[in-house]
Amino acid sequence: MSEARHDPVKVGIVSISDRASSGVYEDKGLPALQDWLTRALLNPIAFESRLIPDEQDGISAALIELVNAGCCLVLTTGGTGPAPRDVTPEATLAVAHKEMPGFGEQMRQISLKFVPTAILSRQVAVVRDQSLIINLPGQPKAIAETLEGLKDADGKQIVPGIFAAVPYCVDLIGGPYLETRDEVCKAFRPKNAVRAPRPA
Repeated sequence: MSEARHDPVKVGIVSISDRASSGVYEDKGLPALQDWLTRALLNPIAFESRLIPDEQDGISAALIELVNAGCCLVLTTGGTGPAPRDVTPEATLAVAHKEMPGFGEQMRQISLKFVPTAILSRQVAVVRDQSLIINLPGQPKAIAETLEGLKDADGKQIVPGIFAAVPYCVDLIGGPYLETRDEVCKAFRPKNAVRAPRPA
């Protein structure tokens, strides 16, 4: 199988919602994250999923658990607005070894092309050990937009999505070599960081 030449990876996906976690409505965050990552990455992916309420200590505990389980990348969705129960950024920063502010800045720039309320979002990204943790928006459409960026009618990239920088970041913190499908999201690496394809 051709997939054999791509490093297998473990990815944590976390949907944070009081109502979805208590069964009031169906969670759409986890399927959206899994679908996008499966389309974007060539690597075989083992997903670790969590659906949890908006409780700061519980969110922090879940993030630490996923990092300790060997997830090189942890993506969260939900809980990043200004409402009293929105505590995902605080929970994420509490477990950080390094903050990566560029991710949040770029996500807001992308979302502002669609809605003026993007300035109310507080997504952050951090490094803990050899894992990159990124807070994403709550809506599946916004998740895809921020990860992929903006393209024109011909598919030409207008604004880069944040995921273009994720594989190289994971390289730098000692994680596996993530490879993307260019038609979904073309990863950027300096020439000296590009690995030659390995035979299957």
